[in-house]
Amino acid sequence: MPNPPIRIKKEEILSKNHYILRKYTYDYLDKKGVWKQKVREAYDRGNGAAILLYNKESETVILTRQFRLPTYVNGNPSGLLIEVCAGLLDKDSPETAILRETEEETGYRVSNVQKVFEAYMSPGSVTEILYFFIWEYTAEMKVGEGGGLEEEQEDIEVMELSFADAFAMMESGEIKDAKTIMLLQHLRLKGIL
Repeated sequence: MPNPPIRIKKEEILSKNHYILRKYTYDYLDKKGVWKQKVREAYDRGNGAAILLYNKESETVILTRQFRLPTYVNGNPSGLLIEVCAGLLDKDSPETAILRETEEETGYRVSNVQKVFEAYMSPGSVTEILYFFIWEYTAEMKVGEGGGLEEEQEDIEVMELSFADAFAMMESGEIKDAKTIMLLQHLRLKGIL
């Protein structure tokens, strides 16, 4: 695929508070062959990885629940969101990062993962690409309580749900997190769950 017909004219940093918010002024050659100037903002929080741990024998999945301010200010009364385990890469490979995040957040130590796909989650405004993984867990892999890291101010509840309950929560709207829905549906489409 050829490079897009684009010329970045100006890049401004609007905020470096938690992550980086940039404002871009650029020229774009439209499909009619006309150059048009556009201005857009892009939020750079780094790339991330997510994993759905599942157990076919017990017909369960491991999910997490934590407070997410953006959902609260956008109408989620409790601000709590049920999600798969996920985290930023922090300069690690996606595989290394998700192994680390799995143990920190869920308390399960997995030695391997299966990458199933990658996706831009909000390409209109966020630069992040998310790498999606699955792995079958067993009770023997539980090495800690999980819950995240205190120094990262994480307060994560670990949830072990039946396949049926997880799908019912997704269908009722109790699970609204895109990465979680995508991974649950992936396992369903592949006949794993």
